[in-house]
Amino acid sequence: MFDVLPQLPADPILGLSTAFKADTNPNKIDLGVGVYKDEQSNTPIFTSVAKAQGILLEKETSKTYIPPQGNQGYIDGFLSLLLGKGHTALLEDRVAAVQAPGGTGSLRILSDLLKRCNSNAKVWVSDPTWANHIPLIQNAGLELATYTYFDKETAGINFDAMVACLEKVDKDDIVLLHGCCHNPTGADLTNEQWDKVLEIAQNRGFIPFIDVAYLGFGDGLDEDAYGLRLLTSNLPEVLIAASCSKNFGLYRERVGLAAIVTASTVTRKVVQSQIQSVARGNYSMPPSYGGALVDIILSNEVLKTEWVNEVESMRLRMSSLRQLLLDKLNENGASKDFSFITKQKGMFSFLCITPEQVQAVRDKHSVYFVGSSRVNIAGISKSNVDTLAKALVSVL
Repeated sequence: MFDVLPQLPADPILGLSTAFKADTNPNKIDLGVGVYKDEQSNTPIFTSVAKAQGILLEKETSKTYIPPQGNQGYIDGFLSLLLGKGHTALLEDRVAAVQAPGGTGSLRILSDLLKRCNSNAKVWVSDPTWANHIPLIQNAGLELATYTYFDKETAGINFDAMVACLEKVDKDDIVLLHGCCHNPTGADLTNEQWDKVLEIAQNRGFIPFIDVAYLGFGDGLDEDAYGLRLLTSNLPEVLIAASCSKNFGLYRERVGLAAIVTASTVTRKVVQSQIQSVARGNYSMPPSYGGALVDIILSNEVLKTEWVNEVESMRLRMSSLRQLLLDKLNENGASKDFSFITKQKGMFSFLCITPEQVQAVRDKHSVYFVGSSRVNIAGISKSNVDTLAKALVSVL
């Protein structure tokens, strides 16, 4: 049976990791895989998470299944973090939600739910978007379309073209938006641009599908939630896929949240039954460990404060690395204006160099990042930034 299957190429990002490990250059630099790294290139366990692990170890008395929707404390705490405690949809019991295995699991659950609602549903994604959005949506059997987003010439958002695209989106189509820290470009909508997106959604009747994977890494936890809170406060229906991989450092624990803001409590109850049914058909019962840790942190004011400070420290470090990289590029006589690096936000920057230049940096200097020119800012350090800047300048 399996002889009919063709050999598939390696995943572009995972393949980079393999190539990086095989490289014997002692000065090699990995800017590919999207994980946060400290100055020593480690992906650390948060102090708040380590303390929560100790608390969980002491209080957990069973390994039986948790409820089908997941850890309710985690769900409630994370929704309050995302939407704000006084959000109307929460107060009116209009949010259906399940704990999911990572942000990726959240995206797939919601895509499957959309397929149940409308077998001909069309999902619009930004050009470019996170590469895995495309197979996740298509594998759920949904039609995919793109709206204009990033302009490589200006290294920023082509908002006029984006607006022109969104103004043609049909009623009940789905528009996937990055809540903050756009992956792969790092180019984020301003608050005023979010206001315009809301206006178009109200006029056209499309349904926003907001992917929130990097809350707190852009301008701050509350600041990064502006677009999400704006749309969920002013539209009857919004889908949310959220992840704790980055801002809690729980990559391997696969902690996500799939949520739907509905128009009424009655609808919420129906949607809750449906989303749990989708989850049941995908993986039966939700994982417990990571969600339990987040629940402990968000429900303990001391741990929550410590966690907030840790996220802010990471945000400030990445912001300083952007400035440091720009300074080093300029010091080395870069012929290209890279000032956009400090305007982009979050873990990623789109360097807007050619695939050939990306390959040359890899071949000649052992600097690894994906062909689109997306680099993981958190992979930069004070010890490798000079090497990186010189390598980039050499291929321009």
